Amino acid sequence: MIQLCDVTKTFGNKTAVDHCTAEIPAGSITGFIGPNGAGKTTTLNMITGILHSDEGTILIDGIDISKEPEEAKKKLSFVPDSPDLFLRLSGMEYIEMMAAIYEVDPETAKKRTEELAAEFEMTDALSQKIASYSHGMRQKTILIGALVSNPDNWILDEPMTGLDPTSSFLLKKKMKEHAANGNTVLFSTHVLEVAEKLCDKILMIKSGQIVYDGTLEALRDLYPDRSLEEIFLEVTADA
Repeated sequence: MIQLCDVTKTFGNKTAVDHCTAEIPAGSITGFIGPNGAGKTTTLNMITGILHSDEGTILIDGIDISKEPEEAKKKLSFVPDSPDLFLRLSGMEYIEMMAAIYEVDPETAKKRTEELAAEFEMTDALSQKIASYSHGMRQKTILIGALVSNPDNWILDEPMTGLDPTSSFLLKKKMKEHAANGNTVLFSTHVLEVAEKLCDKILMIKSGQIVYDGTLEALRDLYPDRSLEEIFLEVTADA
């Protein structure tokens, strides 16, 4: 479970996230949606400890990430919005580094890496430098690195961008399985059809403020006979 209480982040005179409170429960998939610049990536970066909040509290399975960052980060894995990381490493070196950071047993890490590489069709490419990869291959490498430690909380920022249909289907399947096993999945997306089909809960953010936090069913009850896309356009429209 991930909990945000009155979380705020400013950059100069701009308030990127404005006193946001939300709960991302275990055993479900939560979709995080909002217009460009609404504060999604800033919020995810605070949840993962990449950025520090100016105000408020963020708990990862009850652990305050500002007070116990190492313990909190052991409880989560993160796929950022750009896969252009550690380009001088090979795919395998990157994945081994991620497994070592999370202190995954070497034999377990080896087995998981082999399984994930086969599933994402990356086995033959992992010996090559990440710099030589296509965008989709880089995305799959980052995903494997995030999933190899298999923590309880998956935090994914636009994780399907650049993936081919087979890999996208596989990731969605893994997200469903992870949530079904009592774990937490939080992911941002601009593809509202994906959110509508995949999510149990929706967080909607506009201008740094949470404007909806609840189940997809409850949202549909508020806006009957409308698609999530239509609801999104109405809720996030300028007054």
